[in-house]
Amino acid sequence: MDVRHLELLRDLAERGSVTAVAAATHRTPSAVSQQLRTAQREFGVGLVEPHGRGVRLTEAGRLLAEAGRGVARVLAEVQAQFDEFCGEPAGLVRVAALPSAATLLLPGVLAELETTAIRLECDDVDLPEQEYGRLVTDYDIVIGHSLRAGPPPGAGGLVTEPLAREPLDIAMRAGHPLAGGPTVTAGQLVDVEWYGVPLGYPFDVVRLAVEAAAGRPVTVVQRLRDNRLVEALVAHGDRVAVLPRFTTPTGAGLALRELAGLDTGRHLLALLRPDRAERLAVRRVLASFRRHAAAVAARHGRGTASDAGLTGHEPAGAEGAQ
Repeated sequence: MDVRHLELLRDLAERGSVTAVAAATHRTPSAVSQQLRTAQREFGVGLVEPHGRGVRLTEAGRLLAEAGRGVARVLAEVQAQFDEFCGEPAGLVRVAALPSAATLLLPGVLAELETTAIRLECDDVDLPEQEYGRLVTDYDIVIGHSLRAGPPPGAGGLVTEPLAREPLDIAMRAGHPLAGGPTVTAGQLVDVEWYGVPLGYPFDVVRLAVEAAAGRPVTVVQRLRDNRLVEALVAHGDRVAVLPRFTTPTGAGLALRELAGLDTGRHLLALLRPDRAERLAVRRVLASFRRHAAAVAARHGRGTASDAGLTGHEPAGAEGAQ
């Protein structure tokens, strides 16, 4: 039994098409199809069947794809043991992170890894909450967030590592009429205009909670993804927005106020495929993210992962814009 065939079937199960597998593995679709035909001859059963304009796995193909996941994890465990024997984690670790989380954590992580044999490659990604889980196919660690204390949607079967809980506040210009006190209420917020986020993005949950508490809707004049853009607009007008406490620079005309009577916060977390979570280099990078997240939460006096009731290595059932 060729382990490469199991890996191919697992890739097809995760990516959904021959074309996607070919693009991810830097091969042509015809080369992938040829390997599928070779695998079918080896196993003596049909592994794929026509589906629309492409193919999908048969029952036998799905069984072997699941077996491929198990084999990959065992191989990763062996590699991790060998790396520990050699004494030092090394190699490339690919990370995808929502921009605000990367702003908060990545500088410290990169500085910590400078003297190691690990090379970190990071992409910033801004997606709806439920889409971060799919990135584990192409990245070793995915840093996302969720508005609920637990695995986010779309993270079924993944390793979920909590990092920190970050409160979500109401942002406004420093001289705004609502900036006079330490908190604002839902009743006050329905009387001002908002910069919101696209529907389906996590921060919109705060807007919905305000509307439910006040019994009437707020006025959203723009829906924007980028936190830095929202900060600039809020600082130069009378509209408000939802922004994260740890990663929003106050001063220079911008103020944050806690929303009274409502528990608003996001949970920063890391998502990993189980086999990649075994790599020693990946574990080393993940530990660095956890340390820096804990340090940030401690500086702010709240918002740690333990406060959120999360535990590490939880098999999951998973920005604001960010």
